[in-house]
Amino acid sequence: MPNRVTPFMHQPLKGTGILVTSKAQRPRSRRQAMRFALQGLWDAWTTEPNFRLHIYFAAAVVMLGVWVRLSMAEWLWISFAIGLVIFAELMNTAIEQTVDLVVGLRPDPMARRVKDVSAGCVLVAAVLAVVIGSLTFFPHLVHG
Repeated sequence: MPNRVTPFMHQPLKGTGILVTSKAQRPRSRRQAMRFALQGLWDAWTTEPNFRLHIYFAAAVVMLGVWVRLSMAEWLWISFAIGLVIFAELMNTAIEQTVDLVVGLRPDPMARRVKDVSAGCVLVAAVLAVVIGSLTFFPHLVHG
C-alpha cells in the first residue's frame, strides 16, 4: 500500500526502508526561517490537544510562580521544566507525524513502538516537571 511519500520517491535506500525524496527547500532568510518555526508552533497549537494542555498548565505554573514570588534560581528550574515538556511534546508530534507519513494507514508494529517510545519521552518530561514543580512550590505553599 503506498503512502504519501511514494509519489515523490526517487529510489529506496536498499535494506533500510528509508525513502529518498526531493530535496527540502531551505529558508531564504532568517526571517523566513522564523516564520516557518512560528507556523510549526501554530500548527501544533491548532492540531494537538496535548500541546494546548501543556501550554495551559505552563501558564498556570507561571501565574502561581508570580503569586508566590519565586526567586531567580527557582524560575530557572521552572523554566527548564516547562521548556522540557514543551520540547518533548513538539518532538513527539513531529515523530508521530513522520511515522504516519511513512507507513500511511497500514498497521506496523515497529511504527507503534516508535510512537509509544516517543510518547513515553513526553511522560518522562512531564513527571520530571511535576517533581521540579513540587520541590519548588512546596516550601512556598506550606510556609507561605
